[in-house]
Amino acid sequence: MIKWLRWLYPGLRVKRYYFLALLGLTILAAGAVVAGRPQFLAERQMPLDSLFIGLMMVGVGLILILAGNLAVVRSMMRTLMPHRRGELVETIYQNRLLRRGRRIVVLGGGTGIAVLLRGLKEYTSNLTALVTVTDDGGSSGRLRTELGVLPPGDIRNCLVALADTETLMDEVLGHRFQQGKGLTGHTLGNLLLVSMTELTGDFVKAIQEVSRVLAIRGKVLPATLSHQTLCAELKDGTILEGETRITQEGVKGIKRVFLRPGCPEPVDETLKAIAEADAIVMGPGSLYTSVIPNLLVNGIVDAIRNAPGIKIYICNVMTQPGETDDYTASDHLKAIYQHCEAGLIEYMVVNTQETRRLQLRKYQEKGARPVRVDTKELASMGVKVVGADLLEQGQLIRHDPELLAAAVIDLVQRRGI
Repeated sequence: MIKWLRWLYPGLRVKRYYFLALLGLTILAAGAVVAGRPQFLAERQMPLDSLFIGLMMVGVGLILILAGNLAVVRSMMRTLMPHRRGELVETIYQNRLLRRGRRIVVLGGGTGIAVLLRGLKEYTSNLTALVTVTDDGGSSGRLRTELGVLPPGDIRNCLVALADTETLMDEVLGHRFQQGKGLTGHTLGNLLLVSMTELTGDFVKAIQEVSRVLAIRGKVLPATLSHQTLCAELKDGTILEGETRITQEGVKGIKRVFLRPGCPEPVDETLKAIAEADAIVMGPGSLYTSVIPNLLVNGIVDAIRNAPGIKIYICNVMTQPGETDDYTASDHLKAIYQHCEAGLIEYMVVNTQETRRLQLRKYQEKGARPVRVDTKELASMGVKVVGADLLEQGQLIRHDPELLAAAVIDLVQRRGI
């Protein structure tokens, strides 16, 4: 009883609306009595029919009750969610609709997976991003070396991509310090994740707490909590250690990648999400440093193979110098199968839109080329190719979040899962 009375505290901006609803309830009750007692007005020789008057009172009461309750909810939402603007009904409907959306697991890293997540969050909030944690460059690499934490950069990108709304907070988390001893080059989001990890003592818990701050649609999980170094064996037998060395300029001919010390265990929640997913999507993103590392974690490939959901690979639009020079679409698929098993992927989503010459020239100067879609070779590998115009209209040649997400959702719906 005492806790209930707290709603009467001054300044909550709800008492007036409660009293309005209470007034409506009183009028409704009185109207019901009048409508049910025709003789009540007849005895007083009043000209209006008592049933009509009673129904009018019931209607007014219902309107006041509805208005009072809506005002209470609006007042509470302005306080709890000040960043949300627009109609209350639209907000509630959207959230309810997204919660009934398809269950999708996305595997990757870097900026590629963030692009897809930014589009998918408009269709469903049942999203799980499985993110590689082998980055050893930039801010993430420094934090990993100096503090012994898992690299937070790709995790941060996914959190921001899944944020419920594009707010200033999203930009702040991606802000990179330009000055300050020890701060230069770090992003605020990376530091926040590291700080939260130290406070909670758990990297997954830290991600969950930051997720609440951003009110993300879905969840983000690291591929493993084990500290692993990504290594690559080149075709000439050379072994490179570290993601930064693998992607450095001049590296040619990757034969395979592997993890050291190896045998990393997945997060339990990851295997459950894959088993329950309507779709498991790999890519887009760097083939050897973003997509394949997730498949090297123990149990992930088995979970994908046994899952009833549709398995999709999103092929990159452009080749990546040093990683996938001159690779065709089937070469991407062969590289994935080399690290797991053939037949794991059912569908490949490819771009069919032509790139603009001015854009293409800039990429060609750096050694990048559009990925050629060799449909016959892919068909011989048992993969169904789904082509669509997927390019974003901007300075860079990359996937458009909305078009890419629409292609994935359409494919899942046509599959009829």
